Amino acid sequence: MSVTPVTVLETQRLSLRQLTFDDAPFILELVNEPGWLRFIGDKGVRNLDDARHYIRQGPMASYARLGFGLYVVSVKGDATPIGMCGLIKRDTLPDVDIGYALLQRYHGKGYAHEAAAGMIEHARGKHGLTRIVAITNPDNEASGKVLTKIGMRFETMVKLSQNDPPVKLFALE
Repeated sequence: MSVTPVTVLETQRLSLRQLTFDDAPFILELVNEPGWLRFIGDKGVRNLDDARHYIRQGPMASYARLGFGLYVVSVKGDATPIGMCGLIKRDTLPDVDIGYALLQRYHGKGYAHEAAAGMIEHARGKHGLTRIVAITNPDNEASGKVLTKIGMRFETMVKLSQNDPPVKLFALE
């Protein structure tokens, strides 16, 4: 059964909407791209059932619990997903953080910056967030540049758990 996705925000070129189970093939592709695996980590998504589980336990659970989460990013006028962008509330961070990832073939077109900037406005306007953070792998220079371009500043290195390697924490007040 197909569900009509809920559009959350639009920017000049992009549309961001809630994930549905119909997005399982896209999620399977995105979370297994080399850049995702290197900079975000292996989510153990190996088939469409795993992808649906990821959608249900992650974004859908977050929509229900917090009213926000990760959203599908697509170019306006084309429903083809090109990435994800949204807000995440991690148990190990006091603030909500912004996250994004694009399929490799859509890198270098300004989409990550546009989606992230739109999400910051959405977070402030719709959810009243005054402080938003972001985390990146220390080696992910491209992501750090996007965060700096949307006004975030590097604050410190943090560990999300005792056994995790340190990550860079950026913040926007």
